[in-house]
Amino acid sequence: MKIGKFSLNLTSEVMVKVSKEVLTLFGIIVTGDDPDFDEMAVRHELLTDPAPRVRTKLSLTDQAGRTELYECESAGDGEEPVSAAFHRLVKLNFYQLLRRYCGMPPAPWGILYGVRPVKIVHRYMERGMDRAAIERRLAKNFAVTPEKARLLTDVARRQRPCLLSASAKDVSIYIGIPFCLSCCLYCSFPANLLPNEARLADFMQVLEKDMRAVRSALTRYDLRVQSIYIGGGTPTSLPDHFFAALMEAVRQNFYSAGVAEVTVEAGRPDSMSPGKIKTLKDYHVTRVSVNPQTMQERTLKRIGRSHTPEDIVTMYHDLRTAGIASINMDVIVGLPGETRADMADTMAKLATLAPDDITLHTLALKRGSRLKMNLSETELPTDEEVRAMYAIARESVARQGMEPYYLYRQGYQSGQLENVGCARPGAESLYNIQIMGERQTILGIGGAATSKIVNPRTERMKAAFNAKDLRSYLENIDTYIEKRASLLAEAYE
Repeated sequence: MKIGKFSLNLTSEVMVKVSKEVLTLFGIIVTGDDPDFDEMAVRHELLTDPAPRVRTKLSLTDQAGRTELYECESAGDGEEPVSAAFHRLVKLNFYQLLRRYCGMPPAPWGILYGVRPVKIVHRYMERGMDRAAIERRLAKNFAVTPEKARLLTDVARRQRPCLLSASAKDVSIYIGIPFCLSCCLYCSFPANLLPNEARLADFMQVLEKDMRAVRSALTRYDLRVQSIYIGGGTPTSLPDHFFAALMEAVRQNFYSAGVAEVTVEAGRPDSMSPGKIKTLKDYHVTRVSVNPQTMQERTLKRIGRSHTPEDIVTMYHDLRTAGIASINMDVIVGLPGETRADMADTMAKLATLAPDDITLHTLALKRGSRLKMNLSETELPTDEEVRAMYAIARESVARQGMEPYYLYRQGYQSGQLENVGCARPGAESLYNIQIMGERQTILGIGGAATSKIVNPRTERMKAAFNAKDLRSYLENIDTYIEKRASLLAEAYE
């Protein structure tokens, strides 16, 4: 829908933001170029007696000057702060009016917009709500479809044992290696192309200093490492001797009998070698992520990958032969030029490999990616096609005995869908559950890494960020170490 003018009576930043989210959700654009309506005006009345309520009026004026007026009213659920209730109800009313009177189709996630919607379900569970009550609340408060409400509840129920069993002294470690061999079409991650050996030596020296600072903090506060995740970028893009040095530094600083999981993102076959596979085995890595994204060769070339589907198969078997206990594989739904038939073929090929964990991503149009900057030149599947492709992928992982166990959302995702990790029983990644749950301290080390430190007394989380820019990380490491140390002291002293 195109409208010539949009007006809103509430002008605070957050109210403008939630209104724009609804416009974006339905693809409504404000333009003077042949609009469907000359004006759309939204007026909200915020009421507090006896509980937070919002009364909303929507007026649409057509090109002949005729105006139609629609209105609705919604009330808070009695458990949320007044300001949060107002923000939600303003968004919900606007969404419902557009659905009822403008013929807009239901969005799978309704008005839910955050990265971690499962956290809402955990809060409901802690209030003693059962599955049926939770799913009704999601539908009422957020207009979430029944399918997504069930998915959220399934994921939360599967995560509960992990989240509840961890002690306040348990933490996880994230180590960011911000290098790749090339930049994929859709990627906006702040990774650098692999630099020369001198620059890599500088990086390793600073990285080890970063690790030692975290090791010191673990000792000082008597913290235990539950899981270690080495990501990026592509950690295996490092030359063999640097990769071995990385794993030795990780072992010296963080390995102990209590570490339940060590994950390395191996990413792509062109980054792997026999030497790295030996290192993975020698350092007892328990989980490796292999990310084909697709098993369609023409798509791999189109997105800037220099390997073939056969290379993925070879890499997978080499890792299995080396004794890697758990292998995750990532797939992206909605890549340029792909169809339902392509998705069915990709999933069938992955099923023959029998990975332990498959993460289904739906393509996100990220600012800064080559895809986003050249969108007019790219043939993308429609939202309808992406949803059909996603259904094929979900059916495939279910047939393989995998169930969803972690979930997150991003802005501008194809099909208005989500990213969901599915695993065989017992193969769930502890780190993935903890990073999405935001209940455990995650100590970030390396380029573009984030530390998320949870105060065990208040259960509040604060974050410290390492620089995305490599030069800034190398030159200002002491600043990043000091900021992380300050938050640790605040939480644990």
